[in-house]
Amino acid sequence: MAAPVLTMACQAYDRMQPLRDGTVRVAGADLNFLDLPVEETFFRMLGFAEFDIAELSLSSYVLTLDRDAPFVAVPVFPSRAFRHSGIYVRADSPLTDPADLAGKTVGVPEYQITASVWIRGILAEHHGVPVSSVRYRTGGLDQPGRVEKVRLDLPPDVDVAPIGPADTLSQLLLDGELDAVYTARNPGPFNTPGGGGVRRLLADPAAVEREYHARTGIFPIMHTLVIRRDVYERHRWLARELVKACTAAKQVGLAGIGETAALRYALPWLWSEVERTRSALGDDWWPYGLEANRTTLATFLRYSHEQGLAARRYEPEELFAPESLAEVVV
Repeated sequence: MAAPVLTMACQAYDRMQPLRDGTVRVAGADLNFLDLPVEETFFRMLGFAEFDIAELSLSSYVLTLDRDAPFVAVPVFPSRAFRHSGIYVRADSPLTDPADLAGKTVGVPEYQITASVWIRGILAEHHGVPVSSVRYRTGGLDQPGRVEKVRLDLPPDVDVAPIGPADTLSQLLLDGELDAVYTARNPGPFNTPGGGGVRRLLADPAAVEREYHARTGIFPIMHTLVIRRDVYERHRWLARELVKACTAAKQVGLAGIGETAALRYALPWLWSEVERTRSALGDDWWPYGLEANRTTLATFLRYSHEQGLAARRYEPEELFAPESLAEVVV
């Protein structure tokens, strides 16, 4: 019997590139790997379920569990990022401390996106900024017209409203109509020489993020890998084989990242950052699997429920295909 041809949509990160180029294969399947920007993958998967396997926003995936559960995840996390560095204000803003955000109006691309959930949760739990103390305005960061991909039913004390159809969050920030923006991507003006009138809220966010990890053990998860449920039901073996293949791909993709003889990447002091990362986060600083990520996942699931997104507080085990969690004992 011919192996099934399965289409997987995922950005070709270093830890995923070996799956794209065939260096690592998913046993029992032929993979058609589509290297797509994450926003396009999410839009097409959530709106049309186009792919057999896809990278998906952790927040969006959790919300689908309340709504017919069209996908099932495996404990592979293509994207992670600390998010203290994702809070932006005008260059001339008087705001310098997270606590200053209480009572302010803040832009977010979508209320439910994973980066926003993490930022709001961290600010509420660690900086005294309750979720309901901020007014949220949603829309495109640098292009107008973005809307929530998932229908929301939020508590009445949470003030969320869309910006105008021709507006962008970046321009409203520069115009003074927003006090800050929470975003996974840099606002467009920030990428221009001198920052384009935009700066990060925190003067040294990396130091704050390192302290946060040292205190909590959390390296925030942004995306997980999901299988369309009908594909999973036909090929139950796929969940475990995906985890095995992605784990092997990560090992291949990250091998030599700190090599100094001939720089693999065009960053002259990458070796130093690798050594600092390994010292702070351990040898496997990008872990897959449930147990190594239990605290991170449980914290996110608590935030999602507390913020009025998830209908209930899920347990980490409920997110993943059971085949991908069971241990093989020999």
